[in-house]
Amino acid sequence: MIKPLSNTIQQVINFTWPMVIISVVIMVSFRISYLIANKQKFVLYKELLMLIFGVYILCLFQVVTFQDDTSWASNNFIPFQEILRYDITSRLFIKNVLGNMIMFLPFGFFVSYYLKVEKIHLPIILTLIASVSIELVQLAIGRVFDVDDIILNMLGGIIGYFIYDLLRIIGSGLPKFCKSEWFLNILSVVLFIGLILMIVLVL
Repeated sequence: MIKPLSNTIQQVINFTWPMVIISVVIMVSFRISYLIANKQKFVLYKELLMLIFGVYILCLFQVVTFQDDTSWASNNFIPFQEILRYDITSRLFIKNVLGNMIMFLPFGFFVSYYLKVEKIHLPIILTLIASVSIELVQLAIGRVFDVDDIILNMLGGIIGYFIYDLLRIIGSGLPKFCKSEWFLNILSVVLFIGLILMIVLVL
């Protein structure tokens, strides 16, 4: 199960890395210029989270709008039809089922984090809006519309919310120094480096 997932991640990275590098350079230079021009405080962990969220949205856009050749017959308007036809141990299950869930997990987390929500309703609504928009655009540009993708995206967004909520609950019980800016900055750098190393290992 790990190898098919790793292969899928590698394909996404190979496909998106040029856009990621260009986008990071533009976003970082613009953001630093904005902070300097407006004399605002630079908070490392907040800036890294914002950068990751921006890159994630761009990668999501590139992946879901990549043109492929499909026919109208490939579209699926029947819930669970595609989900149930895959063997749970197959590569297609990893790519199409788990992949669609994992793809929207960060969306649910970041929506919850930036809006500071305490209830799941708003993340569900925003995830639904984003997922339906993606599927309708895919239908318009000749890609496959799949109602099961919407269901799986929703599940991913919900899991992302629960991860945020769990971290929020854990964070509320931590010592004061764990909530300090310097500690969060160090933690964000460690996690960011870990993310980069993980990507390098996948490649």
